[in-house]
Amino acid sequence: MKTAGAVTVAQLEEFDEIIDVRSPSEFAADHIPGAINYPVLNDEERARVGTIYKQVSPFDAKKIGAALISHNIARHLQQHFSHRPREWHPLVYCWRGGKRSGALTHVLSQIGWRAQQLEGGYKTYRHAVLDALVILPQQFHWRVVCGLTGSGKSRLLQALHKAGAQVLDLEQLTSHRGSVLGNMPGAPQPSQKYFDSLMFAELKQFDPAKPVYVEAESKKIGDLRVPQAMIDAMWQSDCVRLEVELASRVHLLMEEYAHFLADTRTLYPKLDCLIGLHSKEIVGHWKTLADQKQWGQLVEDLLVKHYDPAYTRSTFKHYAHYEQGLVLRTDDLSEQAMQRLAHEIITGELAPV
Repeated sequence: MKTAGAVTVAQLEEFDEIIDVRSPSEFAADHIPGAINYPVLNDEERARVGTIYKQVSPFDAKKIGAALISHNIARHLQQHFSHRPREWHPLVYCWRGGKRSGALTHVLSQIGWRAQQLEGGYKTYRHAVLDALVILPQQFHWRVVCGLTGSGKSRLLQALHKAGAQVLDLEQLTSHRGSVLGNMPGAPQPSQKYFDSLMFAELKQFDPAKPVYVEAESKKIGDLRVPQAMIDAMWQSDCVRLEVELASRVHLLMEEYAHFLADTRTLYPKLDCLIGLHSKEIVGHWKTLADQKQWGQLVEDLLVKHYDPAYTRSTFKHYAHYEQGLVLRTDDLSEQAMQRLAHEIITGELAPV
């Protein structure tokens, strides 16, 4: 039976604030993007109550849990909620059963705030995300930005976004550049579930009447899987092809991967991942170039012998409309040049070649 005052996932944007009362570890694994974590039971407390529930009795567990929840709600009221205006309209959710979110919702409502619960909690939200990631990608007109490694695809996406176009930046959402060398320093990848949530939040805000630009990606970006429906939609979409001379691509990659140049010890394990695709002798040669700080030669060699052939094979295999795509030829990958290209794409000044 639906709880009085409860709301559905479709109503998330109606609230001033979304409060996740689950434990910090539950929140870290996944949560509604934008939600704030105010646990009514922390991880240790939740484990303790759960153990008592199983080993002693549900009654004893509820007595102890109620005391802990009351204490934590009082603390949140004093530290976090006391300055909220009377008109504040928060949404509260927990895992599924509603006891934790119900406790906070009740207290906030009794004070006079328009607090409501998410029907079915996180579990219902998670099902809604998975369902949407099957349906939503098919509802948009995608324009896939293609180009060999180092062609400035991400820079063009950023310029398109600044120019007002709809952009889905998968590398930003995954905190990864999509290759064996693609991890971003100081930015660990999110969990698979939270990546799904971020995708869901992005897709919901797009207008189906306007094109959405996205970079050509593999099924996996780092350790994360792109939803199959998204991959299928991309493979059947129109393409925008960036064609850039090798020297310019080498220069760009040396800029964007400067952290490897500063500490070659982080580079060697990544190069070892290529053994099997390339002989130990070739990988050893690449390590020698790194030892000798011959960065330009190393990057060029990696492009010519590994990245370019792999990207070309994958692109021709999967992107049905690649050869008919809009071709952009440039050797200037500066921010200003990308902004000019983005403007020309959006205004239709460029025609397919």
